[in-house]
Formats: sequence, structure tokens, C-alpha cells
Amino acid sequence: QLQLVESGGGLVQPGGSLRLSCAASGFTIDYYTIGWFRKAPGKEREGISCISRTGGATDYAGSVKGRFTVSRDNAKNTVYLEMNDLKLADTAVYYCAAVEDLCMLWDYEYHIWGQGTQVTVSS
Repeated sequence: QLQLVESGGGLVQPGGSLRLSCAASGFTIDYYTIGWFRKAPGKEREGISCISRTGGATDYAGSVKGRFTVSRDNAKNTVYLEMNDLKLADTAVYYCAAVEDLCMLWDYEYHIWGQGTQVTVSS
């Protein structure tokens, strides 16, 4: 069974940091671009970051550029999202997803999805 499992979410104050992990099982991520997405209540799902198979290419949405950093450790079959200077607007459920294609922030081609992890930014 192809599976992605996100972890690392939680409650953090504005300006704080969190590190999300996306662990794959049932397949190796070596051949997959991994994307990070988030969905806030009442809003459409938003692509926020992606990292190519080798990590040589990354992309970020304007809303997180300069604050979030995506990385991967193929040996651990895991991708990470380091989130700094968190803002109230970053509150959402965060998902990772996999696709055998180039790094992209639109979600319709990703076909392996995790169950999501909640990130809440609140004072």
C-alpha cells in the first residue's frame, strides 16, 4: 500500500517555528516529486512548496517564500517542511503528496496523498 504520513503539526505562537515531516511507506520517494499543500477552513487547497526527486529543484508559493524551506532525505524516505516566522494565516491542515513528474504547485496531478497534520498559529 502506497502511503504518506505527515507529522509535526501542533499549536504555535505567531513568529514561532515548526518542522513537518512526510514519511513514505510502500514505495520509495526516489522517483517522486513531493509537494506540500494546505487547506484552511473556508478556503481552497493551496500548493505551498514542492521538491524534485533529487532535491535539485524546489518551488514555493509567494505566501510562504522566504519563511518555509522544503528538504528531503531519500535514504530515510522522508521529506521535511521547515516553517519559520509563522503567521495566523498559516493556520491550516497541511498535506504532502507525491507525483512522478516535475516540481509543481498545482494539485491535480498528485496521486498519493497523506492524511494531513493540523498546524494552528495562535497567541
